[in-house]
Amino acid sequence: MPTEKLSFKGHAGHMLAARLDTPNGPQLATAIFAHCFTCSKDITAARRISARLSSMGIAVLRFDFTGLGHSEGEFENTSFTSNVDDLLAANQALIDRGTPPLLIIGHSLGGAAVLKAAPQMDSIKAVVTIGAPFDPSHVTHNFADAIPEIVDQGVAEVSLGGRPFRIGKGFVEDISKAALTTAIGKLGAALLVLHAPRDETVGIENASSIFLAAKHPKSFVTLDDADHLITQSADAEYAADVIAAWSKRYLELPEPTQAAAAPEGVMRVTEADANGFLQDVQSGPHHVLADEPVKFGGTNKGLTPYGLVAAGLGACTSMTIRMYARRKGWPLKGVSVDITHAKEHAQDAENPGAKVDHFERIIHLSGDLDAEQREKLLEIADKCPVHRTLERSWTVSTVLG
Repeated sequence: MPTEKLSFKGHAGHMLAARLDTPNGPQLATAIFAHCFTCSKDITAARRISARLSSMGIAVLRFDFTGLGHSEGEFENTSFTSNVDDLLAANQALIDRGTPPLLIIGHSLGGAAVLKAAPQMDSIKAVVTIGAPFDPSHVTHNFADAIPEIVDQGVAEVSLGGRPFRIGKGFVEDISKAALTTAIGKLGAALLVLHAPRDETVGIENASSIFLAAKHPKSFVTLDDADHLITQSADAEYAADVIAAWSKRYLELPEPTQAAAAPEGVMRVTEADANGFLQDVQSGPHHVLADEPVKFGGTNKGLTPYGLVAAGLGACTSMTIRMYARRKGWPLKGVSVDITHAKEHAQDAENPGAKVDHFERIIHLSGDLDAEQREKLLEIADKCPVHRTLERSWTVSTVLG
């Protein structure tokens, strides 16, 4: 998953640090991820969900709100409204890049901000909340003991998750007035509510209220025993899989270009990604992908060209052995063939620097076979048609189609 570091101006002009996780292949859509209260763009849930979505062609922008993570600004001067405005700034940054977001995801208070911001984003088709509060002021229970000092002094330092944060009076006053019912009713997009029944930070009743306030299409999926921050990798992966499967229905992603059906007897190879090496290989109703490893400029989504050649040799070898054993009625239970390929210097070549291709084949036979039967099957392996083709000289003719 390639990741691009970038920054954009937030609600007050401060530069906000962001990462854009992009697909290895064609980018079919873009999403925004809003992190939880006092969290950052690099929490487990954000990284896992971004990785899963990028694997299906969706680029994900995750950023730090003003005053958090690597973003500029002072957290004590922010509010729920400023978080919403930062989301709108992220939306504009993507529009300026020519990739307006279709999907927006928010975790905890980030989920509440997403519900408030989404109706103001024209391109959004799907909204996802994870452990989000229906009433944003719910977050104040995390520092309830400090509220009198905040009101009296204008700011107070509180400990959240073992880290010190300065929270200003403006934050408390702003969030106490925040209401989501109207915004949720005007989403104009599909909604997925994810929440763990045993969430001890934001109770499950919040998910119920959000769901009831929303119009169809809307869905609710439980996160079972996940904690509020989705710290366990298995829970984050589950949430990511659910979001990926659900969003595909509503984002209307373009289908990968399908090559025209090849005539019988023709193996057709069509470029699938002009920016890399991904190839669509089609023979009749059968379809596979060919590619190169990432270190060679590919996306590693399919077998390499030499890998396909080796696969042909291995498959033909196994089939030939099975056919002979079946004909003889021998107790062959299974066959597997390991193939390796290397370029080696030719010992007797006219050109001293010439190299030849060498395929090494290791055949594994299982079953109650005696030594003579095993030796015969090894001999039969050399009669595999692909083996014979590779050992003989062969020709390739090329014309323009």
